[in-house]
Order: sequence, then structure tokens, then C-alpha cells
Amino acid sequence: MIDPAQLALFTAAAFLLAITPGPGIFYVAARTLAGGRAEGLASSFGTGLGGMVHVVAGSLGVSAIVLASAELFTALKFAGAAYLVWIGFRTIQTARRDAANALQGGPAAPPVGARRAFREGVLVEALNPKTAAFFLAFVPQFVDLQAGGVAVQFVILGTISVVLNTLADVVVAYAASGIRNGAAARPTLVRRLREASGGAMIALGVGLALARRPAG
Repeated sequence: MIDPAQLALFTAAAFLLAITPGPGIFYVAARTLAGGRAEGLASSFGTGLGGMVHVVAGSLGVSAIVLASAELFTALKFAGAAYLVWIGFRTIQTARRDAANALQGGPAAPPVGARRAFREGVLVEALNPKTAAFFLAFVPQFVDLQAGGVAVQFVILGTISVVLNTLADVVVAYAASGIRNGAAARPTLVRRLREASGGAMIALGVGLALARRPAG
């Protein structure tokens, strides 16, 4: 159904895009630095599920409807932007509180848990209309209209992209977990790393709020 050469080209391009930092990667990093590997992995799979929401919506034409409507696009982008900014501020505040408690010998804030990390990961990705725009702009370039089964091809290619994104997030979770364990005796360093992740999410949220609806 899908030409092998086209599939290889798509996979290579999707891999490069998967390792490009975005909201999902920064959320996974922040979640891992705060709650450890388990939360990081849970958030990775959450962002993966959020990505699949866009894949399915794109194959059914829902994403095209959202992107074609100024009102729907604006509502979704502001919801996603507000969520990213809120998580970013919460990440920074929690990081500073935990660092202060560690220096004073007090307890750190309790972890949010894998379930909540997973749910937040889903929302971080699912509420981002730029992800929907990406799938609608990128995936169709590799769909063979002559072969038929366009929706199925879209889902297959979209799923490959999501899997690669999730694998990249998992690598980030393991890397951040190693940093967290290695810097356990240096709360100031952990705080700065968590603050940087939170600041990145706020910046991405602001960028999303300023994003324009794709033309056409």
C-alpha cells in the first residue's frame, strides 16, 4: 500500500522531527526531574496517546475542520497555551519549594504520581493545534492517492511518527532520571533544571497563544 522508498523517507524525516524539542519533551523532562523515571515514562506514553488523538482526528477529517474554523482553532490554541503556561508556572514554583525544603532539611512535595503524569501528558499534546496542523501538512505528502485507502495510510504514517516521538520522550525520561539521580545531593542544580523546563513550557505556551491559523 505504501511505497517502501517513501516509507523510508518518511521515517527518516519523522525521526528528525521527533528529536526536535517541543512541549512533550520539555514536559517529560520536567516531570522526570520532579518525580523520577516512573512519572517520566508515564508522561511519555501520555504524550504518545495525545499524539494519536491528532492522528485519528486527522484521518477522519476532524482536524481539517478545526483548522478551517477560526473560532475552533482559537479556542483550542488558547486552551493548550493556558495549560502549558499553568504547568510551567507550577513546575517552577514546585522546584523552588522543593529546593528550599531540601536545604532546610524539610520534606519535598509528594510526587504527582504516574496516573496524573500520564493524564497531563495526554492533554499537553492533545490540546496543541500545531500538532494537528503538523500531521495535516506533513503526513499527506507521503500518502499515495493512487494506492487507495488514504485514511489507513494516514493512520499508519501518523502512528509511525507518534511511536518515534514517544521513543524520543522515553530517552529523555531516562536521561533526565540519570541527571536527577546524579544530582540528588545538589538540590540547587536540580531546581535550575526544573525551572528551565518550566520556563521552556511557558515560552512554548506563549508561542502557541500567538500562533496563527495555517492558511488554506
